Amino acid sequence: MNASTPVDTQPSSKEPSHVRLRVGLITTLVGLFIFTVGAKPGWFGWDRSAGVGFVQIAFFLFGLAVICLGGYAGVSALWMGTQRSIVADIGMRLVATGYVISIFAGLADVFGMGSQPPPQIPYFGSWQATGVLIGQVVIAVGFLMFIPYHIHHEK
Repeated sequence: MNASTPVDTQPSSKEPSHVRLRVGLITTLVGLFIFTVGAKPGWFGWDRSAGVGFVQIAFFLFGLAVICLGGYAGVSALWMGTQRSIVADIGMRLVATGYVISIFAGLADVFGMGSQPPPQIPYFGSWQATGVLIGQVVIAVGFLMFIPYHIHHEK
């Protein structure tokens, strides 16, 4: 083999990896649980404060990150070793961009750009919630673009 000969690193299977699909789905569900605990701890009887504090914000943003990683693992298994389209690549970049939007919106007070600049206690208000929601919509659009619609599974 010549040093300049390209090596195909993609799996050659025409079946999606069921293990990767399951790992992606389980990871996404764990992320959803973490996100839910961070966003609504009262649903589990774990709410210990009147407002939404830094730890709670960080917890649901971490859950959102786990959801994105699980979604990436699951949807990338659906590509079954074929080359991804440009639309899919743009979709994955939108997922990352949406997560960054959510982080900066959710932690705006911590970064000194929100309505409660330091040293005041961070507050998760309606503007921050709207920013996180916009980030989540961008993430959803990104995942919709990442889905391999053109691959038909034939048996």
